[in-house]
Amino acid sequence: MLAGLIAAAGPLGDARAGQGRAGIASKDHYGALVRAIAGQQLSVLAARAIYGRLTARFDERPPTPAEILADDPEELRAAAGLSRAKVGYLRSLAEHVISGELELERLDALPDEQVIEELVAVKGLGLWTAQMFLMFHLERPDVLPVGDLGIRRAIERAYGLDELPDAPTMERIAEPWRPHRTLACRYLWRSLQNEPG
Repeated sequence: MLAGLIAAAGPLGDARAGQGRAGIASKDHYGALVRAIAGQQLSVLAARAIYGRLTARFDERPPTPAEILADDPEELRAAAGLSRAKVGYLRSLAEHVISGELELERLDALPDEQVIEELVAVKGLGLWTAQMFLMFHLERPDVLPVGDLGIRRAIERAYGLDELPDAPTMERIAEPWRPHRTLACRYLWRSLQNEPG
């Protein structure tokens, strides 16, 4: 069934295409996490707009941890169009980085589960955000975000299920896709015309 989706979709483009234009270098883990927080629970267009206003405040680049903590939270919120919660999440991320609790330069060397553990210790970075970071920023090849509604819906449709699959069902269906579950997920999103940006 996945083979049919792959045949229908054809070749996929670069999963990170367009992200560099927003001022995030491929190994700027902090910038990628700032972007992830700014864009949480928003449409792709709204997320880009908010992130664009945020970077405009800092000379068209992601703010550093020190800049986030030095900025007035209310002024930052108003300038970028962020919620108070997201400003708090950005501050939590900055505090974790400055304190050394989150050592971003180590993430490349850690296994997927440990990366997730490190990231979800930051307020505002949940499992889904950590998995998207693994898939699209660290380019890990074998991630299956079982909580992603799009992936659940695409599997339901592709496999003719009567309802959205739960995590164990998704794991069972996705077992043959190892060690390329990230790529399989990209095709599943494509089948919905909904790959994360």
